[in-house]
Amino acid sequence: MTPQLAGHLLVECLVAQGVSHVFGVPGESYLAALDGFHDHADRIRFVICRQEGGAAFMAEAHGKLTGRPGVCFVTRGPGATNASIGVHTAFQDSTPMVLLVGDVGSDFRDREAFQEVDYASFFGPSTKGFAKRVERVDEAARLPEYVARAFATAMNGRPGPVVLVLPEDMLRTPVQAVPLPRVAPALAWADPAGLDELRGMLLAAQRPLVIAGGGGWTPQAAQALQRFAEQWQLPVANAFRFQDTFDNHHPLYAGDVGIAISPKLAARVREADLVIAVGPRLGEMTTGGYTLLEAPRPKQKLVHFHADAEELNRVYQADLAFNTTMNAAACALETLAPPPELPWRAWAEAAHAGYEANLVPQPLPGPIDMPAIVRSLQAHLPADAVLTNGAGNFASWIHRFFRHHGLAKGFKTQLAPTSGAMGYGVPAGVAASIATGRVAFTIAGDGDFLMNGQELATAVQHGGRSIVVLLNNGMYGTIRMHQEREYPERVSGTALANPDFCALARAYGYAAERVTETAQFEPALLRALACETGTLIEIPLDPEVITTRGTLSAITRAAQGRS
Repeated sequence: MTPQLAGHLLVECLVAQGVSHVFGVPGESYLAALDGFHDHADRIRFVICRQEGGAAFMAEAHGKLTGRPGVCFVTRGPGATNASIGVHTAFQDSTPMVLLVGDVGSDFRDREAFQEVDYASFFGPSTKGFAKRVERVDEAARLPEYVARAFATAMNGRPGPVVLVLPEDMLRTPVQAVPLPRVAPALAWADPAGLDELRGMLLAAQRPLVIAGGGGWTPQAAQALQRFAEQWQLPVANAFRFQDTFDNHHPLYAGDVGIAISPKLAARVREADLVIAVGPRLGEMTTGGYTLLEAPRPKQKLVHFHADAEELNRVYQADLAFNTTMNAAACALETLAPPPELPWRAWAEAAHAGYEANLVPQPLPGPIDMPAIVRSLQAHLPADAVLTNGAGNFASWIHRFFRHHGLAKGFKTQLAPTSGAMGYGVPAGVAASIATGRVAFTIAGDGDFLMNGQELATAVQHGGRSIVVLLNNGMYGTIRMHQEREYPERVSGTALANPDFCALARAYGYAAERVTETAQFEPALLRALACETGTLIEIPLDPEVITTRGTLSAITRAAQGRS
């Protein structure tokens, strides 16, 4: 066996794990690995990003889309700390991801060398919000072991991010080693006795409700969940920003349980006598601040399926808990035989009727009808289009009015951060376009776009062509809304002076146009879908139109009325 640089071996290990794209910003600490990407350019693509936060978001989005770890490669210190936002998102969203960090040489370690960081302290499991595991590879011959373990850890149990720290001198070391085979996630199956108990709980229920979401879902799992719901005629709601877990067009779909939840669905969750949570960890957003299900002991009977044993009974004490992966959970559920008659058919029908009613918009001021904009998207985006967004009130238009076809139809179509990270949507859309070739649509606010809008240059360089609809209201809208609610008419720190977004997009290589009336949007969207490059469509939005249900002035008046 001919010796090769450890940096080249690292790239071969990634290829062996099935990695097709690595997103990153180059650094001198991993030049040997970059040289390896050059040698293997026909098998793996290094996507050159503009900022490490954007690169990490792209890797996280890739992990969501594929179910395999998305890979981000950054340099030490500032590179790693910039990438931390993507690691945090992967942790909170239960997304498999591997962050590779080129580090200072071993001979300089622990001297506070240039850009040196203690990554175990910064990213380590003790932070309870960053990486599942942080490891430093000091012996080049053990690279195959560390890479395979990183991929296994990222996928096993609750999916999440793993950080591998790679000293510069180690990557330059000649080594004789071969990659380990591709690892697959381990499956954890539901206890048959517990399933019998669950069936008994269903038979005793009058108002059951399924809440589906979290990481680890595949089309096969979503299809099995749909069959289970159909057999038992169970209404199914999707957890916060996992709205493609269950088909939104299905007659058993009840809506999404998250920020700005439909009041009727919120009441339905509270009125349920049995909640079957399949996959979500039941965090703050999905539980309405731990009020829809009261912590630690809900009023409803609670059955909780989750891939991480440590998550079960951590916040909520469940009546029945299953430590199982989503494929196994859904396949086990569909084996439960229903009785000939079910007492909750009217309950299920009312749940779907409530969802349909929530699609009827309230009248709001201004020349832009956002529900009509979303209807145009629904009519013209292909069923497998990937929709992405960052964090902000602008996302609520898509969350409330767009209907995802769902994983059961073969494709993941929603990339959105449950971590509430701003700046996610643009790089996620770029990654989706580059990696899949599918139509990638991003909705962004003005503040959200400016956090990672530079990644449009990445799209142009690598052949991506996302469509970005930018809602420009000249402020950090979500914070202004909360500000007006708590401190009415005392605006501070939320107004934005913005650039010419269309000129900026064109400078990056995107087509761009500005839409000021609703009737202008559909032709602009059709032009964007036909365009050979990506397109940005800017829509100036009246600041009064702050939510899908009301105006900024109404929030101000309500706050003043409480004074």
